[in-house]
Amino acid sequence: MALRRSQKQKLYRYAVYVVLIAIAVWVALTANWARLVPLFLNPEVALKMLPSIITVGLVNTLWFTAVAFVAGLILGVILALMKMSVIGPFRWIATVYVELFRGLPAILTIFTIAFILPIAAGVPGKDLGGPVVLGLIGLILVAAAYMAETIRAGLQAVPKGQTEAARSLGMSPMATTFWIVIPQGFRIIIPPLTNEFVLLLKDTSLLFVAGTFIWSKELTTFARDASTQNANGTPLIMAALLYLIVTIPLTRFTAWLERRMARER
Repeated sequence: MALRRSQKQKLYRYAVYVVLIAIAVWVALTANWARLVPLFLNPEVALKMLPSIITVGLVNTLWFTAVAFVAGLILGVILALMKMSVIGPFRWIATVYVELFRGLPAILTIFTIAFILPIAAGVPGKDLGGPVVLGLIGLILVAAAYMAETIRAGLQAVPKGQTEAARSLGMSPMATTFWIVIPQGFRIIIPPLTNEFVLLLKDTSLLFVAGTFIWSKELTTFARDASTQNANGTPLIMAALLYLIVTIPLTRFTAWLERRMARER
């Protein structure tokens, strides 16, 4: 007797579930837990890391991310508007900026701003805010380049009829941009900007290249140094879990936003 299409699909799903469960059981049974637990899941080391890994590492990570995101968003809006401008030099400057900072590795940009820029300017790095501030500026410059393209795409997705209607009511081009185009464009780009926030959260780990102090260590650097001091990988596992605790709700929120906006459209 031939199976219906729905039955075949159900059978296929069950087969996939069985295979995945079998792989998970095989990994659990073959893993060397006697060695893994002391090295990476040591409760004594984990207790030593609390609460400092949260109050220092996680808090600094969230603080650096928030500052870089807000500053990068402001600069990204300016760059997006420059790239859409009818004035040629504005477009050229924005295009060169975006292509430059998107083309360079973020860690190289952070290193350049933190060390090469003070030497080129003939000013000690501490007079410019120190390595942490300079490294954060480098991260902001990179974030702005990526956000600028996202924002530009969102603004250009606003129907031209909206702009034409605003102009027909006597609004100036600048007023039309700030009161009509930007608010509608931001509704479109909220999900990708949320993804950008998640990426930026993880990119704060690159700030270690600029040098850190005890009070300024972000989550990855804090966990790495703790692992070295304790000769144990448990702090790294704790850092990974803290990253997931923050990023998973954000990615789920992004998916919910995308589904809601799709229904509205």
